[in-house]
Amino acid sequence: MSNIGVIIETSGAEVKQTNFGVITIARDGGANDVYALLLGQEVASCKDAVQMYGAGKVIEISADSADLSVSPDVQALAIVAAMEKFGLKRLIGLSSIKGRDLITRVAVALDAPLAVDCVAIDLKEAMATKSHFSGKTQATLKLAGGYFICAIRPNVIEAIEAPTDAEVISFAAPVEDTGKIRIRETKKADTGDIDLTEANIIITGGRPMDSAENFEILRECARTLGAAVGASRAAVDAGFAPHAMQVGQTGKTVSPKLYIGCGLSGSVQHFAGMKTSKVIVGINTDKDAPIFGKCDYGLVGDLFEVVPMLTEILKEQMT
Repeated sequence: MSNIGVIIETSGAEVKQTNFGVITIARDGGANDVYALLLGQEVASCKDAVQMYGAGKVIEISADSADLSVSPDVQALAIVAAMEKFGLKRLIGLSSIKGRDLITRVAVALDAPLAVDCVAIDLKEAMATKSHFSGKTQATLKLAGGYFICAIRPNVIEAIEAPTDAEVISFAAPVEDTGKIRIRETKKADTGDIDLTEANIIITGGRPMDSAENFEILRECARTLGAAVGASRAAVDAGFAPHAMQVGQTGKTVSPKLYIGCGLSGSVQHFAGMKTSKVIVGINTDKDAPIFGKCDYGLVGDLFEVVPMLTEILKEQMT
C-alpha cells in the first residue's frame, strides 16, 4: 500500500465536490492510503466530506512563522514539508486555476516532473494521460524520478463513496515567508456562483445569442438546473459574454455530467474544451450543424423557443 497525498480545495468552509473524484482515483479501490492535505482550513467542516470517499488521514497544515493565506509560495513549501513528514512521494490535486498554480510551485520546489490537466492516471506505473491537439488524440506520459505529481481535470473521474473513519493529524510546517509574493485581494468575476470548470451541469450559448441581454434566457434555465453558464468564443468575441465564461480551446476546459450547447456549430476548437462531458445535448436550427455529429442528444429548433420551454417544464417538475 502506498501513501498518496491529495491537495483538498475548499469553497468557503465546504470541500469542493470535484475533490471527491481525485480522492477516488488516489485510493485506487483501497490499494492506497489517502492523505487529504488541508491548508489552514477548519478540519471539522471538511473531515466528514473527505472520509466519505476514502481519505484515511486528514492533515491539518499550519505554519507558526508564516501566514498561509497570503502567499502561494509559502503554501507550496508547507505542502512540501508535509510530504517529507509523511513520506508522500505521490501528490495529486485538481487542475483548477488555484490547483494548477499551487501544484506547479510544489513541483518546482521539489525539482520534480509534473503533469496537469490529466484525464487519467496510473499511480502504480507513474503514468498520466493528457488530451492533445484539440482533443484529437491522447498522450500517455511516464513521469520519471522519485516523485509523481499530477493535477486532474475536474469531473473526469467519477467519485465513488468508500466511507472510512479518518484520523486527523495537525502538522505545523517549519516554513517562513519568502516575501517574494503576497495576495492582497481576490476579485471574483461576475460569472455566477458556480465555477465553470467544476460545474456538474453547463448550458452554453453561441453566436446566435445575439446580445448579452439574451444570455438571461440561459441563466434562468441554469438557476433551475443548478448549472453554470458558458459561452463560445464567437459569443465572447462579439461582446455578448466575458472571457471568463468562454469554453473551448482558448477558453476553459470542462467535464460536466451534462453539457447543453445552444446555438453552437460544434467547431473543433469548442469541442476540444468540452468533449469529456458525460452527456452532450445540442440545440441548433441547422440540422447539418457539426454539433449533431458529436452530441448524445440533438434538437433541431430555435434556442429562443426551446430553452424557455425547457425551463418551464423543469420548474413544473420541481414544484
